[in-house]
Amino acid sequence: MIDLYYIEDDSDIADVVKEYLEQKGFRVTICKTLAQSRHAIGMHVPALVLLDWNMPDGRGDGLCRWIRSKWKELPVIFLTVRGDSGDIVSGFQNGADDYVVKPFSLEVLYSRILALLRRTGNVTRQYLSCDGIRMDVNGRTVSCGSEEIALSAVEYQLLLYLMENKGKTVTREKILEKIWDANGNYVNNNTLTVTIKRLRDKLGQPVCLKTVRSVGYRMEDTI
Repeated sequence: MIDLYYIEDDSDIADVVKEYLEQKGFRVTICKTLAQSRHAIGMHVPALVLLDWNMPDGRGDGLCRWIRSKWKELPVIFLTVRGDSGDIVSGFQNGADDYVVKPFSLEVLYSRILALLRRTGNVTRQYLSCDGIRMDVNGRTVSCGSEEIALSAVEYQLLLYLMENKGKTVTREKILEKIWDANGNYVNNNTLTVTIKRLRDKLGQPVCLKTVRSVGYRMEDTI
């Protein structure tokens, strides 16, 4: 199921859009403030963001710039009553991929969402996150908070494997098989233990990277 975030403080509009798009197969999360949306996107990057301009705690163009600074490929559609040419131009200048003026047709909005996703794909697979740790798979970068973290190749592969399986306990045997055995490097359990320790040190001892005693490891959101 494709995740979509709708940043909108008007419950009547938000509920209608949510119901319609969920009938089309999307999973829609409503965020009623910019602060709530920043937290939600930081925890899990959706496939697409629908964004209103006027929010209780600020303006949507600021959120759009924030998204662009961290997730360049994340599609954003403004969905707003502000339909002046200057507002539309400003929306695109601040990073929007499309701009829909209220009132709007749900069928047209759906068509625009599909067209945008055809061009961009599902970026959820590109951007992985757990608490404050973020990975850009295409860019092969890892950041913790605002700081980019330099990892060795094996540390990166280990973190990627754990992130791809977030919410699941991965056994030590499966990790050894995936990260080392598959590349012809047969190592013992101690190598994995040492690599996990180095990874934790570089990431600032994150509580989201959990040890499941006598089994393996688990990445899990805690915030």
